[in-house]
Amino acid sequence: MAEVLSRLRRVFNKCSAQRAKICLLMKQLAIRLGCPKTVAKSLVMFSVFCLLSCGKEQFYQEQAYVFGTLVDVSVYGESEPRARQAAGDVLREFQRLHNMLHAWQPSELSALNAAFAKGESKIVSPELAAMLQDAAQLSAQSQGLFNPAIGGLIELWGFHADEFKPVLPDEQRIAALVAANPQMSDLVFSNPSPALPLSGEGTAAPPLTRGGREGLSVSSRNSAVQLDLGGYAKGYALDRAAAILRKQGINNALINIGGNIIALGQHGKRAWRVGIQHPRKSGALAMLELRNGEAIGTSGDYQRYFELGGKRYCHLIDPRTGYPMQGMQAVTILTRGARAGILSDASSKPLFIAGAGGWRAAATQMDLPEAMLVDAQGNIHLTAGLQKRLEFADKNTAQLVE
Repeated sequence: MAEVLSRLRRVFNKCSAQRAKICLLMKQLAIRLGCPKTVAKSLVMFSVFCLLSCGKEQFYQEQAYVFGTLVDVSVYGESEPRARQAAGDVLREFQRLHNMLHAWQPSELSALNAAFAKGESKIVSPELAAMLQDAAQLSAQSQGLFNPAIGGLIELWGFHADEFKPVLPDEQRIAALVAANPQMSDLVFSNPSPALPLSGEGTAAPPLTRGGREGLSVSSRNSAVQLDLGGYAKGYALDRAAAILRKQGINNALINIGGNIIALGQHGKRAWRVGIQHPRKSGALAMLELRNGEAIGTSGDYQRYFELGGKRYCHLIDPRTGYPMQGMQAVTILTRGARAGILSDASSKPLFIAGAGGWRAAATQMDLPEAMLVDAQGNIHLTAGLQKRLEFADKNTAQLVE
């Protein structure tokens, strides 16, 4: 699979006239190879983006499979060698973060979880400490609806795996974990002040050398805390990518991590144009022009899920009940500023968990004036701010502005 994608990518970058054909071939490739749903949907959306990007301008794009999804880095207006170097640096950074933050394979994060389970503390890197402190602040702002401490529940539901088995967990085990009430506020840092502050690009800079900075000791007052930064890592990676590209003088680029997207500059004389995945159909629900420094993020029940007894169970767990959230298909938010990437990832979760009845209050609480929700019936709810920016694929789409 990776080899085929690599060959297609090389042809894609050399011959812009063949981009539309290549994108369609990639879409067919996903079907023929029986790709996982997450990869197949990403390839479909990638084909939409390719069609929008066709032209004779200097355009370079590189893809990889990281964070359990397809990621791509697109650079406009640079020579191919320069663009390739920059894209490669970004993808290597993604792999570093993937290795560092993996929740169930050996990583710095999983080692910390193992220490918590034993009631022990552990020294972590300043970078991870800064992430955890930031995630804790976002969790507090959301009143616990964004809660990376419920990794135990996510594992119990079978979502710490590449493929999901249609099996319901034991109800008593769910109830026990909910009663234990793991929270990010349970984390204790030996001395929070030395942690690297989030930089102007929204992320803590990684340590310069392996032993060049002193780590911090982290413990938990609650042994039920098991960290899963799956709702934070992609956004953090977006901000890191933007910082890397800007440092190299790359001013026009688009970075896409499985639907979490951040834009730098423009695509020639126009803004970057991206699609929002339809939660129940192939292709885009709506199109949006992203301006410089803006990011978009979507949380939905259509990528990581299983079905049992005609019911869909997704990976977005309500920490109040211990069960996957029902009654929702997707939430999309638009963010901007120094931490646009992080906010596009973490801040969409509280809106999804709040549901159709509480999403608007959650959006206000998370300071998100531009948001959209698709409920279980496919009805579109959105703020006036985002409605002005969207172009729906179906011009007759009914919209309820709240």
